[in-house]
Amino acid sequence: MTLSFLSRLVGLVIFGILGARFGADPSVHTSLNLSQEAGATVMGMTGVLFGLVATPILTVRPVQSLRKAINEMPADQLVMSLAGLAVGLLLALISAYPLSLLPEPLNWVLPAAITILGGYLGLTIFAKRGREIQEEVLSRIGRSSARPTSTGSRKLIVDTSSLIDGRIVDVAETGFVGGTLIVPRFVLTELHQVADSPDPLRRNRGRRGLNLLNKLQRSELVMVRIVDDDFEDISEVDDKLVALAQQMSASLITNDYNLGEVADAQGVPVLNINKLSNAVRAIYIPGETFAIRVIQEGREDNQGVGYLDDGTMVLIENGKTYLDRSIQVTVTKLINRETGRIIFASPAN
Repeated sequence: MTLSFLSRLVGLVIFGILGARFGADPSVHTSLNLSQEAGATVMGMTGVLFGLVATPILTVRPVQSLRKAINEMPADQLVMSLAGLAVGLLLALISAYPLSLLPEPLNWVLPAAITILGGYLGLTIFAKRGREIQEEVLSRIGRSSARPTSTGSRKLIVDTSSLIDGRIVDVAETGFVGGTLIVPRFVLTELHQVADSPDPLRRNRGRRGLNLLNKLQRSELVMVRIVDDDFEDISEVDDKLVALAQQMSASLITNDYNLGEVADAQGVPVLNINKLSNAVRAIYIPGETFAIRVIQEGREDNQGVGYLDDGTMVLIENGKTYLDRSIQVTVTKLINRETGRIIFASPAN
């Protein structure tokens, strides 16, 4: 027996009894030109019908909606909402006493109204702006404390490309992140859409991103927060990320070059994983020699291509003849780009 069906049974009984008592009232059945029994029967059946239809709408559905909202609400937002409700009710209680000294009916109408209004405003304000309130309180406590502030106060918003790429997990496990990774709910939604794509490649990339996010959340070296902040008037996810970073005074972690340029133009600090990867790659200068395996032909005539362990492409002049062999090469030129690094080399004499 479902909860909705049970509520309908209880509702039809309660409203049926109330309807019958209402219809049996002399003023009611007389105005309807009915006998007392007929009035009670008509109004009782009306009450039964009303209870059968309206009881789940008035009871079960609001409770289910509230439970769903509580289950989906992040723990920190739930705590701040309850704190806001307590603050609102406390302020309403303080103002209720002087209002109770007013003449009737204001002495009971206004205290009840101010209690409802205070609880609603406290709950709403702390639910919407709870993070800012919490951060402001913690920042004031931090400034007044003699202890140094933690690097965890740094906020880093992670976009979809960084989660799918996965190198953010390796960086986080080294302990170099030094802040809280923030994943917006709309990024999770986009990641789920990629994971549900009919294209196998996109689907695998999306599922990999979700698995890596779970790995980040289990890591003890980094804190991950899921936030529900959204911008209904903005349709593009990239624009939402920039707006959220501006709102939270946070940095943006991304592998998307175009998104990084847009965010940088609007004053948002950008941490590009590709730039970090390029920065920590092995550096070879012209004249140095190293071993590499030629794995494919290049675009130029008689050119061979190989890759270092960190993924750096090496274009080898006259390297086609050494295909599928490991040889010693000498660096002739080095090109650094934001999208990667390319080494030009020739077979060592």
